[in-house]
Amino acid sequence: MKTQFFTATSLDGFIATEDDSLDWLFPLGDLNDSSYPAFIADVGALAIGSATYEWMMRHAEQVAAQAGSAWPYTQPTWIFSSRKLPIIQGANIRIVSGDVRDVHAEMRAAAGTNNIWIVGGGDLAGQFYDAGLLDEIIIQVGSATLGKGKPLFPRRVLSPVLRLTAVRQMGAGMVELRYDVHKGDAVATA
Repeated sequence: MKTQFFTATSLDGFIATEDDSLDWLFPLGDLNDSSYPAFIADVGALAIGSATYEWMMRHAEQVAAQAGSAWPYTQPTWIFSSRKLPIIQGANIRIVSGDVRDVHAEMRAAAGTNNIWIVGGGDLAGQFYDAGLLDEIIIQVGSATLGKGKPLFPRRVLSPVLRLTAVRQMGAGMVELRYDVHKGDAVATA
């Protein structure tokens, strides 16, 4: 069982535009031609930041067109937010706040032998990293630059913490990089 940050980023290191748009990403590749189908099959629980969740709510019709429903996940999901947020009808969602360590044990119990997916954003993944709970980072890098926006991973992580384990080209527009996070070697600053 791993806690994984699986995400996409622009070539210059942004996961979304300043206004939380992901529109830059969709023309770059087909999710079904990526490692996503195998990845999601091994996920037992999800952690999502409030900006990512709100983007999904704003784009519920687009999500439903691609996934068949406004909420594409069957796994229990923890939404990390300091605000009260509406819950999507029929979704297995809990709204939580505070330190990720306080919720991680509950997520592990729900996931069983499966993995925990830190869906986004980058700061939430960074909080799991800061707490020593992040095991793997899987980044799909798109052939686009945004110039500015929401950073991939707003932390300084120095070698040898991240160890590259795999590289996979996905068509002409994307490449996937997989890194193990070695906790004994952690050198980070927020």
